Amino acid sequence: MKKDRAIRASISIVILVLAGVFCLLRSGRYLVINQPERSDVIVVLAGDHDDHRYWGALELLRAGYGQKMVVDATSDLMYGQTYAEHASAFVRRSAGSNQSQISVCTITNDSPVQEASDIRNCLALLHPAPQSALVVTSDFHTRRALSIMRSRLPQYRWSVAAVNDSTIFGQPWWRNREWAKVALYEWEKLVWWQCFESWRK
Repeated sequence: MKKDRAIRASISIVILVLAGVFCLLRSGRYLVINQPERSDVIVVLAGDHDDHRYWGALELLRAGYGQKMVVDATSDLMYGQTYAEHASAFVRRSAGSNQSQISVCTITNDSPVQEASDIRNCLALLHPAPQSALVVTSDFHTRRALSIMRSRLPQYRWSVAAVNDSTIFGQPWWRNREWAKVALYEWEKLVWWQCFESWRK
């Protein structure tokens, strides 16, 4: 009897350990949502260390996923100009025939929760007023970003598109030290958002 109980307990522990390892290995995949829907406006979140988000959003704009595109950029200074001014110049150089569809939204904070307030102001300037919005951001950031936008700006119907930069993140996060760091940091922020910030208005 005691032996049977010990065997059952051992089996249960092994199953729990295997389940934990399975969930841990899939935790990178859980962070990513890539379900873009055709929307009135495409919103490109700030925070990209390069221009991957911009190019991903421009491709979606050209594919008809939005009528307009809003690129977030901070008011921080770099070489005598704000990031927003650099972004405006970059749009003029790169957008081609789509330039008239793209505007730059100057944000004062790079936290997505606070960024939502600036996005609200920028979207309010668009005519006609959008009803739906497609947020474009780095793949590891999509789950949290979508949750934040739906919580803070519920007047719009939100969807999300994921942009990958393999120098920063890959879903098999354990294969690369940088990917592991990004996955851990994003999980920390996701848990903080869900547990402590999402219920605050």
